[in-house]
Parts: sequence; structure tokens; C-alpha cells
Amino acid sequence: MSQNHVTPPRVSRDEIYTFPDDSFTERNVCLVTGAASGIGRATALAAAGNGLTVAATDVDEAGLEGTIDRGEELDLEGTIESIPGDLTDDEDLERIVDDAARLGDLAYLANVAGMQHIDPIDEFPMAAYDRMHDVMLRAPLYLSKLCIPHFRETEDGEGCVGNMCSVHGHYVTGDKVAYNVSKFGLRGLTQSIAAEGEGKIRSFSVSTGYVKTPLVTAQLEDTAEQRGISVDEVIEDVMLGQSRVTEMMEPIDVANLFLLGFSDLGRHLDGGDLLFDGGMSLTYE
Repeated sequence: MSQNHVTPPRVSRDEIYTFPDDSFTERNVCLVTGAASGIGRATALAAAGNGLTVAATDVDEAGLEGTIDRGEELDLEGTIESIPGDLTDDEDLERIVDDAARLGDLAYLANVAGMQHIDPIDEFPMAAYDRMHDVMLRAPLYLSKLCIPHFRETEDGEGCVGNMCSVHGHYVTGDKVAYNVSKFGLRGLTQSIAAEGEGKIRSFSVSTGYVKTPLVTAQLEDTAEQRGISVDEVIEDVMLGQSRVTEMMEPIDVANLFLLGFSDLGRHLDGGDLLFDGGMSLTYE
């Protein structure tokens, strides 16, 4: 196996699962973070493919344009609008939500943006920890806080927050303390929203193993160096070694789970976690 096996794939139209849901219309807006690449881009495309208006945000403006271009190439039913912003800046977070709300009825929030840094705890740079915490845990909380009032103003007074979690929100591996802490925290945020949402404002998380994204590709060499093994061994032994399904998910597989959670089929999914990890967590050796 080689690094080519985790080259992030492009989303095609037939990979987007279309859910029969009367709420999936251009009137309703889905705000997606990390929408310039990977799972965030795929989620933006899947939401637009289901007829929603998508407010796509990321610090990478060129990447957002790439997401919009791909949506136009696929001739999706919904539209994708670029709202560039920095998730570590509160004023940007407020502007992002305000701009998203101007597009229609803000009804869905997909907190997808993520980052990684690999170091043992006693060497872990706190600046890296702080940035990861801000992007992956604090921003999802603040965006949820800002979106919930808009959810209440929708036609049915309902809304939903989906949080991108991970197997690392269930069990941890070494050298990823900031990532582990953030993902465990996201499960707490998910359940907190559900506890206060009275069934009308729902929340859920999606936990996967390794997915073919730029984030995964970028950490291959760092992980290999930390563990003193080859990149191929990282893929085969670290990423897939505990998985019973020996293939990585693709971003669109995860994106479809977000739309499942947002849809009427997910109406009883409230505070729960969609654990799609190929058997990695519950059969951990």
C-alpha cells in the first residue's frame, strides 16, 4: 500500500445520497465549517445536492471557490455561498452566522473544521493546543450559541447541529492529546445541546476512523517519524490495524451521514453519536 491510497477523492453526483425531506429546500440554510476541503467540502456538496442553500466557511478562500466550482460542475440543486472567516476570531464567527442567516432560514450547522498536531504530551506546544482547541471545540460551541436563536426563528422553530467527532472521541492514541481532548469535548457539546433543545433543536456527532482527507494525508509522515516506521506501515498498522473493515472511508461517506442526521430520518437522533469506524472502537484489542 502507498500514500496514493489516501489521496483525497473528488465527489461525484451519484455519490451524494438524496434524502426525501420536505425541509431540504433552498429556503433553509446549512452552515458548514471547514468547507474548503475534505469532509467539509463534501458536506457542503451533499447539502447542496439535497437542495439546501449552503453557507460555506473556511479560512482558505481559494479552497472555498474550489468547492463552489465543484458544486457548479455537478449542477447541484442547491447553491453554495462562500463566507470566508477565521474560526479563532469571535468577530468573524459572529459575521459568519449573520451572513449565513441573510441567505434564508438558518436551520443546520455542520461543525467539521479540524486540524492535527502530533507530539507527546511532555513536548506538546501549548500554542498548537490553544489553536486546535479554538478551532475544534470553542468555535463549535460559539457557533452553536449563535445559531440556536436563528433555529428558533425558522418556520417550524427547529434546527440541528452536527459535530464532526472521531474514534478519538471514544478512545485515544498517543501523541494526539489536543485532538483527543477536542473530540471528547465535542461529544459533551453534542449532548449539552440535546439536553437543552427540548427535541426541537437536535444535535448529533459523527465518529469515524481514518478518512481519505488532506488532514490524514498531511499527518502520514509525522506519524511515521514519531513511531519510527514507514508511511506504508502507518497506513496498514496504525490507521487500519484495529479496523475490521480494511478500507478507509471517503469524505462523501461522512457527508452523507451528516445529511442523514439533519434529515427527518434522524429525528430520534438527539445527542447521539453515529459511530462508523469499521469496528475499530468497540472491538479494540
